[in-house]
Amino acid sequence: MKIELKNISKVIKKNNVLEDINYTFTGGCVYGLIGKNGCGKTMLMRLIAGLIYPTSGSVCINDKILGKDISFPDSIGILIENPEFLNDYTGFENLKLLAGLQKNVDEQEIKDTLTSVGLDYNDKRKFYKYSLGMRQRLGIAAAIMGKPEIILMDEPINAIDEDGVAIIRDLIRGLVDKNRIIIIACHDKEEMDYLADKKILMSSGKIVKEMIV
Repeated sequence: MKIELKNISKVIKKNNVLEDINYTFTGGCVYGLIGKNGCGKTMLMRLIAGLIYPTSGSVCINDKILGKDISFPDSIGILIENPEFLNDYTGFENLKLLAGLQKNVDEQEIKDTLTSVGLDYNDKRKFYKYSLGMRQRLGIAAAIMGKPEIILMDEPINAIDEDGVAIIRDLIRGLVDKNRIIIIACHDKEEMDYLADKKILMSSGKIVKEMIV
């Protein structure tokens, strides 16, 4: 698995939100995007996911250009910004609907995925009754369900309690596979030391440097 960012720039309302980014992500690694709010971390994730396209340059997934050869990566899980689900459905029911779109996830995998993030698949509460931490856990479950080759998570430990953070940390580290790329943005520098193999410092829409943890 390989993601290549070639001369990426993104201009929104005459503002350069990303500028001249060149970087290659390869499988078997957790990459941590760090930097101040507004530095371009989330925007970069959205580009990799195919949710937006660059103003110039290209995003290549295994040598296929997003927006030209393919519209979206073939195998991707995403948690960007606040996770949204159907309010009147349980966590299990929401994931079952998503699994129906993926067509490669059975009910046992849904149960296993919910358990892995610390949620009870038998919980009958509807999503609108979920706490912020439970919503975040369900968002993580949706991102990793189906064992995608690319996983993008923006602030995955947001709103999760201390016990839950340990669960999610171990879960993310356990997802590392030679054919999988995991990219995480997290404002907690200490937590990023646990999660990431490589940290990518961003500032003003540019990659400033790479640091191996």
